Amino acid sequence: MPSYPGISSEAFRHPLDREAEQALRSLPGFDMVARKFVEFVYERPQFVFLMGNSIQVGPRQYASLYNIFRECVRDLDIYPEPSLFIAQNPQANAHAIGQEQPSVILNSGLLDLLSDEEIRTVIAHELGHIKCGHTTLIQMARWAMEVAFFIGDLTFGIGNIVSRGLILAFYEWMRKAELSADRAAFLVTDDLNPVMLAMMKLAGGSVRHSNECSLEEFLRQAERYQQLDQDSLNQVYKFLLYNNIAQNVFLSHPFTVERVHYLQEWSKSEDYRQIRAGNYRRASAEGSVEVQSEASSNDNDVDVLRRQVEELQREINRVKSQRPPGEQ
Repeated sequence: MPSYPGISSEAFRHPLDREAEQALRSLPGFDMVARKFVEFVYERPQFVFLMGNSIQVGPRQYASLYNIFRECVRDLDIYPEPSLFIAQNPQANAHAIGQEQPSVILNSGLLDLLSDEEIRTVIAHELGHIKCGHTTLIQMARWAMEVAFFIGDLTFGIGNIVSRGLILAFYEWMRKAELSADRAAFLVTDDLNPVMLAMMKLAGGSVRHSNECSLEEFLRQAERYQQLDQDSLNQVYKFLLYNNIAQNVFLSHPFTVERVHYLQEWSKSEDYRQIRAGNYRRASAEGSVEVQSEASSNDNDVDVLRRQVEELQREINRVKSQRPPGEQ
């Protein structure tokens, strides 16, 4: 497998990811949400939960997966090494969290659906999020969504700050961030097939009927999907499917066939050829993951933060309990 010593995330970051993040950060209210997020939400409780309720992967625990993980960490030049956990969840999915203590979480359902090479692409994808510093913004978006729609302006004044426009911008950026992480997966494998096979299986794969699925047919489906844009009304439908404003439902990932299309385009680009030739932007001297830490490790700060998080959770629970029966 190819390795990219010293590579910067900017070497493979998708321009739509970069543009969407700049647009998000420029919106009124973003700075306030960022300050409140840092003030009330911290990654340590999430790490404690994973340690207490999942299996941490290591040399003597899921050893084959740990070897794949270590290779991906090496290939993308990520340090220090994040943690890897397996969570008991039948949904074939994975995610990455954390900034000070980054972690990749694979659902157990993923292990039964994908081959080892396809699992490698998923691990590399999640490490791509960590490499690009996406994890804090992704967590911030989900937190802002919960605050905006569950407690409104009752607590901390967030409801007056988190506008619908800001929520739309958060989710637009989240979808574009996936394109950068997909590139990281492709860089590690240097082979489109396992990346696209994993995408196809995550879109609608079946262990029992896997022999009846055709990647070639799935790629034809992706081409037909692109042709839908020739009708401007279909573009409107796509926007509404991504952003169901009436029901406050927003998709955090692009449609799978769109991701396949973008990745196929990049695989033929000069940018990709230059990276494979070793001509890529290097990370700064501070480290290979371009993330600035804003959290304090001071014990007093931790105690204050813990009380604030507990207060926020109590308020969320209180408002949820007051909702009429049957309301979601």
